[in-house]
Amino acid sequence: MRYVYPAVFVPEDGLYNVTFPDLPDCYTSGDDLTDAMFMAQDILADVLADKEEQNESVPNPSDLSTLTVPTGSTVALVAADTDAWRRAHSGKAVKKTLTIPQWLDTAAQVRGINFSQVLQDALRAQLGV
Repeated sequence: MRYVYPAVFVPEDGLYNVTFPDLPDCYTSGDDLTDAMFMAQDILADVLADKEEQNESVPNPSDLSTLTVPTGSTVALVAADTDAWRRAHSGKAVKKTLTIPQWLDTAAQVRGINFSQVLQDALRAQLGV
């Protein structure tokens, strides 16, 4: 899923604190504005991916014109792709049981084929990822 939410960037003590008015549990900070933007994208995708996995409702983003922000702050739209975030952050392996003909198993073992890698490659190709 892809999302775009407004974020408020507040300079404070040499850092930029970032909050999302629509997601009170979503906040971060960065050493400078560039770092804060990257951190904001990461935390936004993390929080939204968690909401998706927990089957929680995802709020609609606020219209920028309705936001009230502290003086000296910056408001920017931050994009998040939860599918891309999962691919980048989930290295957890899961065990799958499968059945193949014995002759195919023997032939693959003789050639030293890694079954897990072949299955991953095939799934990526099938899914287009």
